[in-house]
Amino acid sequence: MNLDFSQIVPYIPFILEGIWVTLQFVLVSILLGFLLGTVLALFKISNIKLLKWPADFYTSIFRGTPLILQLAIIYLATPQLTGYDISPFLSAVLAFGLNSSAYVSEIIRAGISAVDRGQTEAAIALGIPYRPMMKDIILPQAMKNILPALMNEFITLTKESALVSTIGYVDLMRRAQITSSRLYSYFEPLMFVAIIYWLMVMVLTLLGGWVERRMKESD
Repeated sequence: MNLDFSQIVPYIPFILEGIWVTLQFVLVSILLGFLLGTVLALFKISNIKLLKWPADFYTSIFRGTPLILQLAIIYLATPQLTGYDISPFLSAVLAFGLNSSAYVSEIIRAGISAVDRGQTEAAIALGIPYRPMMKDIILPQAMKNILPALMNEFITLTKESALVSTIGYVDLMRRAQITSSRLYSYFEPLMFVAIIYWLMVMVLTLLGGWVERRMKESD
């Protein structure tokens, strides 16, 4: 075994630039997934079948097919179907955001269902409209219950972000592959990037724990 980590030193700035490149689309994807997931969750708990059925079908599609397949369809099939040459960044945001929203919607739906039904009944009895009731009473309580599951989803999204290297998006993983091809050495660049991913996940884990403790202290 002949390992030489010193050979990747000239490429460290190039690899480190991939952190922000990765975080850019991950953060936008998380925001899209959370916003769309919240809307889908509200549709799922609705008594209106015209809203509930499409939301359930959407979730089954994105949870029932591989993320890498969804990414490939968006990136490769969009130009064929629409004539629009979609960028790797937009493809990544759409694939990860739409996929995440399916999981987030189930997390939020479960959190809302876990809130004491008496809260809803009391709000209805007081004549509080549906939108303020959900925004000011139900969702804040549900968020405290679902925060750990949401953080796990965001951590998973960060780890799976390496899949975008398959469509040429120059993220952390892609930069490790480029470095490996130039050095004809794979272990050192990949291990260096693995440490960076691990650190990113640890930061998210610690942040999630801190937010969870703060929310418990505010009770």
